[in-house]
Amino acid sequence: MKKIILAVTALFLFTGCGDMSNTPTKKVEDFLGKYQSMDSAVLSQLDDIIKTDGEMEEDQKTDYKSLMERQYQNLSYKIKNENIDGDRATVETEVEVYDYRSAIDKAEEYRDKNKEEFQDKDKKDDLSKYIKYKLEELKKVNDKRKYTITFNLHKDDGEWVLDDISDNDREKLHGLYQE
Repeated sequence: MKKIILAVTALFLFTGCGDMSNTPTKKVEDFLGKYQSMDSAVLSQLDDIIKTDGEMEEDQKTDYKSLMERQYQNLSYKIKNENIDGDRATVETEVEVYDYRSAIDKAEEYRDKNKEEFQDKDKKDDLSKYIKYKLEELKKVNDKRKYTITFNLHKDDGEWVLDDISDNDREKLHGLYQE
């Protein structure tokens, strides 16, 4: 008798609770988890973006990729609210990332005040020197910053699907958002 009750209870739990992986919150957690675990799709996107950069030299691209990987691995988040309205949903999330934006702003300010340091021997601007300096400053970043991102989702054939995120929200995930 106990086995029958246990089997019926297990059947109820597995079928009665629905698909727990098909919730808006779970889809956002999966999305952010791909950054944290450095999923191959996330790294492939990063590689594509870095390849198209015409300003960085190859060793600088490698350094930049390492900085972004560090960002992804150390990204943390808290789900603040989930709101479902029919086939649409929003998930308000607080993310915490390295504050690369402040380091970039400080590097730009330093460059503006010390232009001669970033010129070649012919007194022309040397972008490579500046990028090298900026990357070194980014490597020193340990301060973190919190941002709020509201993810939008929609249902497609009963499955919750995350809408594309905005460029501003992507910058927040990378710690590059400028308010």
